[in-house]
Amino acid sequence: MNDSTPATPAPNAPARRSDTTRRAILEAARERFAADGYERATIRAIAQQAKIDPSMVMRYYGNKEGLFAAAVAIDLKLPDPSSLPRDEAGRALVTHFLHQWEENEVLTALLRVGVTNDAGAERMRGIFNDQLLPLARRVCPDPEQAPARAALVSSQLLGLALTRYVLRFPPAAHLHPEEITAWLAPTVQHYLTAPHPGV
Repeated sequence: MNDSTPATPAPNAPARRSDTTRRAILEAARERFAADGYERATIRAIAQQAKIDPSMVMRYYGNKEGLFAAAVAIDLKLPDPSSLPRDEAGRALVTHFLHQWEENEVLTALLRVGVTNDAGAERMRGIFNDQLLPLARRVCPDPEQAPARAALVSSQLLGLALTRYVLRFPPAAHLHPEEITAWLAPTVQHYLTAPHPGV
């Protein structure tokens, strides 16, 4: 007697394994890029840390540049400027970035690579143009000044990140986040909303 009941589909195990492998590769890549920089991080070392064959890294990401781009794909999740009082923008940005740096090793990897490698620098410029610049345009008094103002904001936030998380200067590394915010927020607020100095 033939059983006409359709067979239960097998679980999509290959897809699950693929997702697990990709996550392992990206986690290992972020750690290696953060620790070693772009030039010294190797596909072989990343694969060894992910406990897979190097050919699997190449299969999923093509080459080291493709892997780096995937590993540092970042959404900064910046505050929505439409719901942010203009006079609180500086404090909100500093608080937000501090939280991001404290919780997200991807940003540290990107900064470490960005100061020494063209691919990393290009990725940082893309994040600046796509995410920080639109916020500056909404907050600053003259949208035409937004690029310069956003660049000045970046100089403060990236300078802090470099000294605190990459170079680890003891005074910067030991500052409490609330103290950093108290020092930095007025400067960032000034860059965003103060009248142009008219030079």
